[in-house]
Amino acid sequence: MKFSANLGFLWNDRPLPEAIRAAKAAGFDAVECHWPYETPVDEVKAAMRETGLPMVGLNTRRGDVGAGDNGLSAKPGRDVEARAAIDEAIAYATAIGTPNIHVMAGFASGAEARATFAENLAYACTNAAPNGITILIEPLNKYDAPGYFLTTTDQALAIIETVQAPNLKLMFDCYHVQLMEGDITRRIETLLPWIGHFQFASVPDRGAPDHGEINYAHVFEVTRRLGYDAPLGAEYKPSGNTDDTLGWLNNAAASLPRASVRPVRSGVEAGRQRRTAT
Repeated sequence: MKFSANLGFLWNDRPLPEAIRAAKAAGFDAVECHWPYETPVDEVKAAMRETGLPMVGLNTRRGDVGAGDNGLSAKPGRDVEARAAIDEAIAYATAIGTPNIHVMAGFASGAEARATFAENLAYACTNAAPNGITILIEPLNKYDAPGYFLTTTDQALAIIETVQAPNLKLMFDCYHVQLMEGDITRRIETLLPWIGHFQFASVPDRGAPDHGEINYAHVFEVTRRLGYDAPLGAEYKPSGNTDDTLGWLNNAAASLPRASVRPVRSGVEAGRQRRTAT
């Protein structure tokens, strides 16, 4: 079992290169981020090269956040901006060897928004394919992102079937799916052929995965049993210092077959032992 640290939330008080180094010290196998565009590519590549950690995913820009944007690709009339954000993401991902881009839909609804999203996704998939990049779409829950276009896995699967691009996949965020749909185990089993990346956090507080409604020891075992071997993305909001919330990482490693257990890094063990996974 492998885990990726989402640096949009974990160690987000540090510059991105330093956060990559912190993830390495904590024992993660990979990193991912939200919007890395203000950090020069060379600095990110240097940290990746130093640590040996791949950057497995990033997002397209949200747009004008001050005006309320949270993505652009499903917003009618914003195609020029949406495709510029897609182009930027592909260029950055290509430069650092990132295999996945989450194309953010934004706040929108209705048939025109659906058609706009499908067209922009087709554009993204066509332009990402030569670089071996997968485009991801992620349903967000209605409590954290009211009015977001994409809210359920069924809706996402229907759009994937409409676009018919082999490099368009579902980002399965257990936190969002539990809040909107529940039945996590069966949904993973059913949707696995369309899943390009997993993310996780506790429900309902989006904290570390060691409490709340979801038994992540079970979820991790389900993904392992099904043969999913890419890193699972830890995208949770730490309750304080990130290092002090990593007990779940040790517990996850301890629960795996001995051949799968990764050695624990020193330096953060004390913080890791403060929580017990459930």
